[in-house]
Amino acid sequence: MKLLGWITFWILTAVVVVALVVYGNYITLPTHNAVATHFDAIVVLGTPSKLDGTPSPEQRERVLEGVREYKAGVAPRLIMTGGAAHNQLVEAHTMAMLAESQGVPASDVIEEDQAQNTVQNMYYSTTIMHQHGWSSAEIVSSPYHLGRTALIMNALNTRQPALSIDWRTHASLWPSEYGIHHKVVLYSAEAWRCLQLRVKGYPSSRFLPLTPATAP
Repeated sequence: MKLLGWITFWILTAVVVVALVVYGNYITLPTHNAVATHFDAIVVLGTPSKLDGTPSPEQRERVLEGVREYKAGVAPRLIMTGGAAHNQLVEAHTMAMLAESQGVPASDVIEEDQAQNTVQNMYYSTTIMHQHGWSSAEIVSSPYHLGRTALIMNALNTRQPALSIDWRTHASLWPSEYGIHHKVVLYSAEAWRCLQLRVKGYPSSRFLPLTPATAP
């Protein structure tokens, strides 16, 4: 019985230590690489639309936060980024329609419709920015997703110097549909993923080549 108690104690201790390492890493992830209050663009990261073509809860909140920042004068334009990554619907288009329904002129909304994941979201968005001569962005996404976004931006700026920008992340609101359990699960999964990425780094790809690229 005493042995069982010690085993239980050490198991619980190990769990606590792992949790502290995982979450400690997560809360120390960067949130920006430049101090600024005004940017050339607001990049709103995509997430799947509902199958009926309407915004999903997270998609809705990301877009609405981007619109609030646009109306507050943080940047004069919105880049909605996301292709048909998880179903037949192009995320960027659903997002753009929502932004325009909130009073944002269509001329101030750019749709990036190729990206299949967050790395590609930032690769294609920064490509668009550089094509227009824009060099800074506020990046809007769900609260739990910002750490990984920051790691991607650091990797992109290092491995793709031609696409480097000044940036900061900005959290959308949580969807009212999400309870505390849902939030904890999302944060925990993302915190573990970020620890792995911080230790191992991103694998080489044409979007994040290990050898710094001079052109996209």
